[in-house]
Amino acid sequence: LKIVESARARRMTLRIDSGGQGLRITVPPGLRRGEVDRFLERHQDWLEQRLAKVPTRPQVRPGIRIPVRGVPHRIVHEPSKRGTVTVSRDERGPLLIVHGDRIHLPRRLADFLKREAKKEIEKLVAKHTEALGKRAKAIRFKDTSSRWGSCTSEGNLSFSWRIMMAPSPVINYLVAHEVAHLKEMNHGPKFWKLCEKLCPDTDRCKDWLKRNGGALQAIMFE
Repeated sequence: LKIVESARARRMTLRIDSGGQGLRITVPPGLRRGEVDRFLERHQDWLEQRLAKVPTRPQVRPGIRIPVRGVPHRIVHEPSKRGTVTVSRDERGPLLIVHGDRIHLPRRLADFLKREAKKEIEKLVAKHTEALGKRAKAIRFKDTSSRWGSCTSEGNLSFSWRIMMAPSPVINYLVAHEVAHLKEMNHGPKFWKLCEKLCPDTDRCKDWLKRNGGALQAIMFE
């Protein structure tokens, strides 16, 4: 349980993070722990129902499959070869062949997804900013469990590299969403109209991310 005091909080709010890593409760400043405990007791049934739906947290390892642009790839470890990660295929489907020591496998897979994210998302940002006549000041890639992307008022864009596990149309939607914030910083009607102009599949992709994003956030690259 993580208790976060917020000067903007007028009441207690409860949330299970999208990666299934724990429980977060936001409280007004100065609230006593006893009041928090009573709040949790009142919402115990809700908590149990939500926790039952939290995705399991699979650890990346040889033999399991993780999606790349929505397509499941089986992880294969080949310690005798040098390099990082090679994309291949056999009779059973697409492969991610990870080279080097076994202990480095999770990190190398994460680094592979980061490189893919940088390569693809920078192209999409260029495409959508040109369509809007705007310019991004900087593009950053992080591993965040609370949000998939963000846009600051200074024009800095941030993206979770985990989005590379989503289907390509969803990746495009996320980039269009954040680029649209360069012109409209809120989520009002003008923003969504702009987002749909950049990505006609906005509604479908937004729904996909809402339904499946937690499972992508739950995958452990440690």
